[in-house]
Amino acid sequence: MGLGWNFGLVSGTAIITDTVPLAGAEAHGKHLFLDFADHGWVHIHLGLFGKVARGTGAPPPPTDTIRLRLTADNAWSDLRGPTACTLLTDEGKQAVHDRLGPDPLRAEDGPDAAWRRISRSRTTVAALLMDQKVVAGVGNVYRAEVLFRHGIDPYTPGNRLSRATWEVLWDDLAALMREGVRHDRIDTVRPEHTPEAMGRPPRVDDHGGEVYVYRRDGRPCLVCGERIRTASLAARNLFWCPRCQTDATCREPQKPCGSQGATSEPNAVDA
Repeated sequence: MGLGWNFGLVSGTAIITDTVPLAGAEAHGKHLFLDFADHGWVHIHLGLFGKVARGTGAPPPPTDTIRLRLTADNAWSDLRGPTACTLLTDEGKQAVHDRLGPDPLRAEDGPDAAWRRISRSRTTVAALLMDQKVVAGVGNVYRAEVLFRHGIDPYTPGNRLSRATWEVLWDDLAALMREGVRHDRIDTVRPEHTPEAMGRPPRVDDHGGEVYVYRRDGRPCLVCGERIRTASLAARNLFWCPRCQTDATCREPQKPCGSQGATSEPNAVDA
């Protein structure tokens, strides 16, 4: 596989380097590191606007918006609009790791480092889950969904969570995120709350996947029928069910309110 690299424009033409081999790849949270051996590491962070286009056969002519092009024998991939796309040394790569919290998808990471921060913080657990210095890689969807699945009020301060509750959340995040990687979509509903089980239409959303609360504001909760609420928190939209997520102390791990089955009429639920 080869590397194409675009730092800017030269007479209206994208700067593309000579082809160099890709030795490997590594991810930490929302950060991707591509290993080009003696050439260094390419560090990528998509941010909110980064996009990757892929195709087979010969790649199209490069444009001035391409930041990175990867090519193989019969495939290509172009990166546009990322927050970060930089070349790092080993030391520079480690500096990125050092400022990130543990990642539920990384086998070498566990809940302890995040717990040390959470247990001392009066910040809401919803905000803490989005703080990449606390936990790396948990985006807005998983934040909303894991709190719902365990009946936790998103405004609960971190220092009111018990250690046992945090470990339950961590384990569930790891399981959900691994499934998301495996299936290339985010599904968080339990078997009893799928469209087939409840007799409801599948979710129609650009983000895909079946979820409990994310981007379902104003619609009935799949479990209790209460309207899902939304609010701005830490510059992102938060979604939660005010009836299912009422635990403010979280002293013990919470059984998800949906574990007893749906309490609303399935055909009345607007997915």
